[in-house]
Amino acid sequence: MKHLQQAWKRLRFLIVDPLGNALDPAMRAQREGHEVKIFIPDKPKTEKIGQGLVTVVREFQSWLRWADVVLVADNRKYMRDIDNHRTTLGNNNVVGPSTETSQWENDRITGQQILRRAGIATIPSKEFSDYAAAISYVKKHDRRFVSKPNDEDNKALSYCAKTPEDMLYMLERWQKLGKKMNFILQDFVEGSEMAVGGWFGPLGWNEGWHENWEFKKLMNNELGVATGEQGTVLRIVKKSKLADKMLLPLTQELHKQNYVGYIDVNCIIDAKGQAWPLEFTTRVGWPTYNIQLGLLQGDSVEWLKNLLTGMDTSIWTYDSVAIGVVLSVPDYPYSHVTRREVWGIPIYGIKQGLWKNLHPCEMMLAECPRRVNGTTIRAPTPATAGDYVLVMTGVAATVKDAAHAAYRRLESLTVPNSPMWRTDIGRRLARQLPKIQQHGYATGMLYTTAI
Repeated sequence: MKHLQQAWKRLRFLIVDPLGNALDPAMRAQREGHEVKIFIPDKPKTEKIGQGLVTVVREFQSWLRWADVVLVADNRKYMRDIDNHRTTLGNNNVVGPSTETSQWENDRITGQQILRRAGIATIPSKEFSDYAAAISYVKKHDRRFVSKPNDEDNKALSYCAKTPEDMLYMLERWQKLGKKMNFILQDFVEGSEMAVGGWFGPLGWNEGWHENWEFKKLMNNELGVATGEQGTVLRIVKKSKLADKMLLPLTQELHKQNYVGYIDVNCIIDAKGQAWPLEFTTRVGWPTYNIQLGLLQGDSVEWLKNLLTGMDTSIWTYDSVAIGVVLSVPDYPYSHVTRREVWGIPIYGIKQGLWKNLHPCEMMLAECPRRVNGTTIRAPTPATAGDYVLVMTGVAATVKDAAHAAYRRLESLTVPNSPMWRTDIGRRLARQLPKIQQHGYATGMLYTTAI
């Protein structure tokens, strides 16, 4: 897409945020001087997010026409309302998914069909609607499979088997527990995971491919339960072999859908260099979008407004490595404790210059003890508003140095309630980068500087 430029005055920015994930872009837009409203439902899990930090509204329908730019931060809820708004408005002001494109991510069968329609080879898989058939299928083929839910509301059905036996056990276990049955069994492919995403507008792709690597398990070395995401490594490049294979073939279909927003395809790259798509993300992702905002030079809302009008004004920090690490507090990731146990825990050590790299998630302002001019007083202080607290980022020339920067900043904080984070985000790329780079992927990216 050709780079054009248009400067906008103060814009009215609405974020539709059903899960309470988008505090960071709201606060950034506010610092940039825009008028910001963020819709977060008034529910026990989300009711304190943003309190004292941004203007939170409890319904969004009446604000859709008010906004110059609407960012939809989720693709599970309110899709029909968003589609109706697009239809009635005519001149679209929405960045984000539709009912149709949300199904690319949330219905794996639909996603696989879209990929194949674009000429992209997919991993063989089979959909199941009862356990007996799935168990018979595994016994018949007697090989390693990956189970993936065809409904994102039932992530408990995700499992990567080591052997046919442990997959059979999991199927029998889910059957006994009465887990809702709607998933696919996909052939296991050995390889290295890597994703690539891009921003798409009325005139096509914005410049800059977002190559990224996710770390989803709670503990180091991919142990423990799967979480939304514990950290991500990301770099933005002008040329990407994986984008050529996975994103460019989708161009016609995205134009057909009038898509405006971010889209990402996560892949597995096998020992022969074949990239196999695993799943779509058809929305902004977390902490991916937090990291992207840190790499965007310029005004984040003006950039989205220009994207809507077909202009590419994204000025990225190219080729550097950026890492985002999630800081949480107990009992994340289960979130079983009452909300009052994770509300209002102070986050000490945030100096003004740290906000560039500290990306708030479930945060608020709360009255907490603070030392001011030698005296301890109670004063408004950045604090927790949930157990998924913030993302800290670091940017450097290498993966190792970017991780060091992020962890150094995390260690400067004091959170008096057992703060948690993985300490190995990025480390597995030390062995994975050489494997994929020999096939032309992630070229020029360094894990560490050669001595």
